[in-house]
Amino acid sequence: MYRYILVPLDGSKTAERGLREAIRFADAQKTKGKLHLVHVIDEFPTLVELSSMNSFELSIQRLRDDGHALLERAARTAAEADVEADTALCEVTQGRIADALVDEARKSGCDLIVMGTHGRRGFSRLALGSDADLVVRASTVPVLLVRDTSADT
Repeated sequence: MYRYILVPLDGSKTAERGLREAIRFADAQKTKGKLHLVHVIDEFPTLVELSSMNSFELSIQRLRDDGHALLERAARTAAEADVEADTALCEVTQGRIADALVDEARKSGCDLIVMGTHGRRGFSRLALGSDADLVVRASTVPVLLVRDTSADT
């Protein structure tokens, strides 16, 4: 069935819920699916907000360190469930995070994307956008959205 599952992580409870569901899904597969854990750093807001290149580089390095720590924790969670996982840290300077996720799934040969979604509606969805919605629309592989109604928004 699905052998290589991309799981986007951003540190939110919603993304954590997506990870837990992906682990359950991978573990239930007869082929013992493998996870591809991905964190995307969007450099553009940081570049716009900081005036000096030194501040920018320090901030980006902090984001990289935090991203690696997040991915390491998620990989340990998968390993504790006896599910194999690898990690990728992607950086985006232009374009949307959703595009980076779809591109990563394609480049890595993933055959499923499992991601948490906040399930926003109305103005908050319009104002904040929906990376999950954009991934669903652009992905060439199936996407499983996991909503956690108790998660932070």
